[in-house]
Amino acid sequence: MSYHLINTIQKLGHPKILVLGDLILDRYIWGNAERISQEAPVILLREDTQEVRLGGAANVANMLIGLESEVTMAGVIGSDLDGAVIREALIERGVDCSAMINDASRPTTVKQRFMGRAQQRHPHQILRVDREVNTPLDQPTSEALLNQILPVISDHQAILVSDYAKGVCTPEVLARVLEEARRVGVPVIVDPCPGRDYQIYSGATAITPNRLETSRAVGFDVRSQEDAFRAGLQLCHELNLEYVFVTLDSDGIALTKADGFTKLLPTRKREVYDITGAGDMVLAMIGVGSAARFDPVDLARLANVAGGLEVEQIGVVSISREEMIADLLMGSRATSEKVLPLEELKRHVMARQKLGQKVVLTNGCFDVMHVGHVTYLEQAAAEGDCLIVAVNSDNSVRSLNKGSDRPIFGQAHRASMLAALEGIDYVVIFDESTPCELVRALKPDLLVKGGTYKKEEIVGWEMVESYGGQVKALGITPGISTTQVLGIIRSNQQENESAASSPNSPIEPPKRKAG
Repeated sequence: MSYHLINTIQKLGHPKILVLGDLILDRYIWGNAERISQEAPVILLREDTQEVRLGGAANVANMLIGLESEVTMAGVIGSDLDGAVIREALIERGVDCSAMINDASRPTTVKQRFMGRAQQRHPHQILRVDREVNTPLDQPTSEALLNQILPVISDHQAILVSDYAKGVCTPEVLARVLEEARRVGVPVIVDPCPGRDYQIYSGATAITPNRLETSRAVGFDVRSQEDAFRAGLQLCHELNLEYVFVTLDSDGIALTKADGFTKLLPTRKREVYDITGAGDMVLAMIGVGSAARFDPVDLARLANVAGGLEVEQIGVVSISREEMIADLLMGSRATSEKVLPLEELKRHVMARQKLGQKVVLTNGCFDVMHVGHVTYLEQAAAEGDCLIVAVNSDNSVRSLNKGSDRPIFGQAHRASMLAALEGIDYVVIFDESTPCELVRALKPDLLVKGGTYKKEEIVGWEMVESYGGQVKALGITPGISTTQVLGIIRSNQQENESAASSPNSPIEPPKRKAG
């Protein structure tokens, strides 16, 4: 499944996404929590750093940029310095802020966090101070916002609603946006606010509530995956949704479709340092995948990866596609996933090399696997971060004049046996008599061959060295080769056949049945 998700990420494209919601400025004050104040029993924080980050819907927009989307931000900020900081930060990140409205009657929402370190390390949040107004937008401001949003909905591939109940996502604003999105066929994914009447999200494509939010919305506790599925189906029917993603923290995501389909997508265990921003990251990842019209099951799997990477960070950090691919490459892979066609393999190699990994390529027929093959492949794997084994196709083996009975095993069987070896990351089958076309397409960092070769005898060495790669011959296992193994097998077969045909053979010919 890891390689499937990598391919999915590489097919995301660069969709244009509209984000609607409450913009928040997160301010962090970092310092060392050295002692207790003499004035009161409180921690004394010695400040050394201040940091400003985008929060709320602005953070969703920022995360979408990190996922290589084009983003339009729609929302309301105050006519104050903090609002100007948000706008400037979004523009700097490449976000289109033309649908953002200034409202002088309300301050920009700010969350100020005090982060204390114990003994110069292990930072923890010790206090948060909020400045906000959560009254709904007045009619003129709502109309001004809608006038910016409605005409451009059809220009986008998806809409994400990030509702923090700070007054932007009013029933009227949501109703008109959802109506226009349905009319033009643009999916709308909502990260709902806990405690609100979820009817305001009716008609969206999907919602992404967490366990607690789901429990409040459906009126019963969501303790198990069965509870999550029942709640998801209830929300699909009550709100006219296509599907629901219930995020279950360390248990993963429970997906429910309106037609009754359910599936729990588990996530791997993580070192959780800070859950801040995880919900925004899940929303962003599902939004990008929805814009690409991917299957909801894959969206949930990708959201697990993105959300998991987010909780491993301190504070809100944008997660990139490269980080997701690197995380997936660390996971286990099924044997069938390792055998790839050249075009898919090229994308994987480019992704690995972009991450700084050293790619090793070797090639051969691998018709009868033996200890010599295994030993040299282990050596090849140790030479880099990723080992690709290129296998001659059946036609290619025949063209090499290996013998009329070669290959012994077909190309699919040979590829599967190689892919089953732990040290091999990819297997690719090629039809040509030499691997030169593969080398030209993949541009490995190192080309290796097992046996008594000199560098100049390894096919493709000139090409590899022309772009700065390396070529290396690896050791052999004395007394073992495919030719020797087949010689022993053929010799034994001839002896058995000769013994069976001898008049003194203890093997009796089969008796005929009575006719």
